[in-house]
Amino acid sequence: MKNWRRSSYSGEGDGNNCVEIATTPTHAAVRDSKAPARATLTFPAPAFDRFLATVKKD
Repeated sequence: MKNWRRSSYSGEGDGNNCVEIATTPTHAAVRDSKAPARATLTFPAPAFDRFLATVKKD
């Protein structure tokens, strides 16, 4: 995946204390911005959309 995006809420300074997200029409991937070469979590797009909807409710 490419086109990793970092949240605008990443914090002060260099903003490296966050996660990054890359999406395709079928999947979403999440990685740690401090260690981008390490493991990436990948989710089917519908599952990730449900997760985001739940987080935004609270």
